[in-house]
Amino acid sequence: MRLQDIYEDLKSDLESIEQELSATVASRDSQLAASAGHLLHAGGKRLRPVFVLLSGRFGQYDLERLKRIAVPLELIHMATLVHDDVIDDAETRRGRKTVKAQWDNRVAMYTGDFIFARALEVVSQIGQPRIHHILSRAIVQMCRGEIEQIRDFYNPGQHLLRYLHRIKRKTALLMAISCQLGALASNASEEIVRVLYRYGYYVGMAFQITDDVLDLIGNEQQLGKPAGSDLRQGNVTLPVIHTLQFGKREDRERILAYLRSRGEEVSLDEVLARVRHAEGIPFSLNLAERYLEKALSMVDVLPPCSARESLRMIARFVGTRTY
Repeated sequence: MRLQDIYEDLKSDLESIEQELSATVASRDSQLAASAGHLLHAGGKRLRPVFVLLSGRFGQYDLERLKRIAVPLELIHMATLVHDDVIDDAETRRGRKTVKAQWDNRVAMYTGDFIFARALEVVSQIGQPRIHHILSRAIVQMCRGEIEQIRDFYNPGQHLLRYLHRIKRKTALLMAISCQLGALASNASEEIVRVLYRYGYYVGMAFQITDDVLDLIGNEQQLGKPAGSDLRQGNVTLPVIHTLQFGKREDRERILAYLRSRGEEVSLDEVLARVRHAEGIPFSLNLAERYLEKALSMVDVLPPCSARESLRMIARFVGTRTY
């Protein structure tokens, strides 16, 4: 099975979700409709809706009900990206201008707020208080992760555990509850709900670590944004943290000079070259692989079915992706 086969198998249901996403961000205000639809129409992997649909197959599969989970989760993800681009002063995402670049920061912030609000409106149609409780707690944790990242911009004194806590809140948690809530909405057993949550968490951790590596070694055509975007705006990710702790003395000193001067004394290109030749990247990829091994161990616990094999394939894709 290939990743493309998974999307083909879910094609009809994903198209229904895509239509619902478009309808949900529509507005009678023409500028708000344009800004809210801007990122949506740029596409994306739609991993969170895919996780919801696949997890729903371990219970009583009901597309109309699952849409009330999948759509809000994707909208929440989109809203955080719109806000992130303001914080990061990013000009491009997914190969297109960001909302803040196309309009301005004020429009982008209110657009993100609008998308968040629409997400909550949709999920309110699900009459399960437990789902609302899980989602609200996750949003709080995601906000904490964002604040922690901002607080640590250009901070050279970070360590592995701090980084892992941050990416759990920023990325892994939303993937974990995508799996969890898809199963809950389908009335899957509590054991399956727990297993799918752990699967989503492990895949999410691996996904973000891999994403941070790709930001350092990829190119703009692959990434849809300039390489080194994280470091450019002061976000110190795992390969850089590892190099600062265990790299060659000259590499450590030059990266420290870059961070302390906020890019004024050392060029970004020089720092990227030094990190690319250090051991931080293979260390990070190895850690991502260990998370994926844990994810695959969760897959093995699930009942045999096509959805289980699809989850296995997604985990393998995360470990080998180049964009």
